[in-house]
Amino acid sequence: MFYFFTGQVTSLFLFAAPIATLVKIWKRKDVEEFSPNPYLAGVMNCLMWIYYGLPFVTGKNTLVITINSVGLVLEFIYIGIFLWYCKTKKQRVNVLWKLGAIVGIFVLAAGLELGLTHKGFVRLTIAGVQSTVFSICLYAMPLDVMRMVIKTKSVEYLPLPLCIAGLLNGIDWSAYALFSKKIDPYILTANGLGAILGIVQVILYIIYCRSTPQHSKNPTDQKQVELSNNELIV
Repeated sequence: MFYFFTGQVTSLFLFAAPIATLVKIWKRKDVEEFSPNPYLAGVMNCLMWIYYGLPFVTGKNTLVITINSVGLVLEFIYIGIFLWYCKTKKQRVNVLWKLGAIVGIFVLAAGLELGLTHKGFVRLTIAGVQSTVFSICLYAMPLDVMRMVIKTKSVEYLPLPLCIAGLLNGIDWSAYALFSKKIDPYILTANGLGAILGIVQVILYIIYCRSTPQHSKNPTDQKQVELSNNELIV
């Protein structure tokens, strides 16, 4: 269906969103105050949804597996670039430790689920709840952007194309969840919240796009907010 295709396109656009920040890091040859946390969270998000989409968990869910596999590769590339431009060994070790912990926790959780749950419904429910809860937690990242917009009355860190793509992504994947052979409550919940967040961001953009900006005096704040634009994707 049409929204299956558009969901893939908007997801790819959102996965590519961090490229602008990484270009800045590349030009400066330093990660400065930028945080790797959104990329690390993206790895966990993609891993959980890939697992959720596997045939022995939810049946045939090829689109979810495909787009999140692409996203996982991109997130690892982003982390690799970030590691390359870390100035100290301590920074690199910290990122690698977090990445190892994320992968380890995922492998442990997935292994326990597969080993202890033999009924498909139980396995699906556990995987679905885990993925949805983690996705909801990730929505806290764009809230930093919205806070900065209201505080500075500037949409500098809230690019309209990204807001629209986030909104369309939430709508498309909500439609996918609703109009599949069987309604998927987990994908619907995560992306329904994404659509609502997208609407709020677009409204904020309309309200503040012509306001006189009051730039934040805290550069670290601004850099962290830029990375918060890394949207959730299912």
